[in-house]
Amino acid sequence: MGSQAADGAGSERPAEDGTPEELGEESRRLTREQLFTMAATASINFSSMICYSILGPFFPSEAEKKGASNTVVGLIFGCFALVNFLTSLILGKYLTHIGAKFMFVAGMFVSGCVTILFGMLDRVPSGPMFIGFCFLVRAMDAVGFAAAMTASFSILAKAFPNNIATVLGSLEIFTGLGLVLGPPLGGFLYQSFGYEIPFITLGCVVLLLVPVNMCVLPKYDSIPSKESFWKLILLPKVLLLCLTIFSLSACLGFLDPTMSLFILQKFTLPAGYVGLVFLGLALSYSLSSPLLGLLSDKLPYLRKWLLISGGLMTALCFFMLGPAPVLHIKSQLWIFVLVLVLIGFSIGMSAIPVFPEMLNCAYENGFEEGLSLLGLVSGLFNAIWSLGSFAGPTLGGFLNEKLGFEWASAIQGGWALLTGLATGIFYITEARRRSSSSILQSSPSNNEERTHLMGSET
Repeated sequence: MGSQAADGAGSERPAEDGTPEELGEESRRLTREQLFTMAATASINFSSMICYSILGPFFPSEAEKKGASNTVVGLIFGCFALVNFLTSLILGKYLTHIGAKFMFVAGMFVSGCVTILFGMLDRVPSGPMFIGFCFLVRAMDAVGFAAAMTASFSILAKAFPNNIATVLGSLEIFTGLGLVLGPPLGGFLYQSFGYEIPFITLGCVVLLLVPVNMCVLPKYDSIPSKESFWKLILLPKVLLLCLTIFSLSACLGFLDPTMSLFILQKFTLPAGYVGLVFLGLALSYSLSSPLLGLLSDKLPYLRKWLLISGGLMTALCFFMLGPAPVLHIKSQLWIFVLVLVLIGFSIGMSAIPVFPEMLNCAYENGFEEGLSLLGLVSGLFNAIWSLGSFAGPTLGGFLNEKLGFEWASAIQGGWALLTGLATGIFYITEARRRSSSSILQSSPSNNEERTHLMGSET
């Protein structure tokens, strides 16, 4: 069984009206188990993102030398998201059977081993054998990533039930650091020592973190629940939030295969400066996420406004990224960088409140609280995010090839526009429904008071 502090944290539940409960001074201090949980989660956020992002600078060129076409290289990248989508659903469902801590540590172990294996692929003969091993190793990496991240979200929500958005937002700093440091570190190690060293070095670092997390991460046990993904995802609000997750990850994924080519062609920048342009998005997202998470927890009624305004702002930014030809605005580098900074902030506005909103919706609809529900929600979140990460680059690459970056980015922004409008309509409808139901509930009591007054007058 888990520690008393961990179990106590998991037994608390958000208030019915969505406002955080009053906490005493003692409960505001982080326990040792909570600190260890945050440290373990920060390590997986940073290590998984840095391992994921080191491929970009040099793997495509190495794969082409081995006989892989641009299309095949894109599929190798895309299969990660597709396998992650399928695995997250399965692992989320069976989280309590496997055990959250075991799934977390096993996922890290698999990711470390597979990262090292990826560094050995240059020794595989060129042609179909190399391509087949690339798909196999990439799929195994996706399984490890899905296991670690699904368990990570569930453990965090169990340890921090009253301020999950704040914690998630704070830990996104480490996600951003991994994404920012991965490409330059990978490129430096590749240029200095060759293909194998970047993967072996980072894989060994991940493996060294495995025994550390085995010791420090608390164990969280729970009774398996009979709830299913279908019951959760068929809730209208959860379905809408899934659309939000999909649109955000698709918009981010769209930038992977298209943005660097556009920068090189449009602004004629040296290849070394392309990574610096990427920093605008990653840094703005990482630095704004803690503040957005704090707002989401302290003022839960702001979540719906963050979701709506974040979706609409993301749509506007993607219209301006090209910019869209219908705007008749000349593309300039400073506008492009400014828009990327705003995209990082707007995506944080929508992404950070989604997880606590999904949890609250599940509680309001009678789902049994506990680690089993957290596994369902985190598995669903990671699965839909991965689906968007697969659809974004695939559709974005096609549109970029056929229509050009300006139109492709505008069309991609249509996803965010649709999501923002749909979210606004849903919350307006929900507010009117709750208002009408409260009026109906209060009318009988008014009639009773009127009858009582009339009786006293007679």
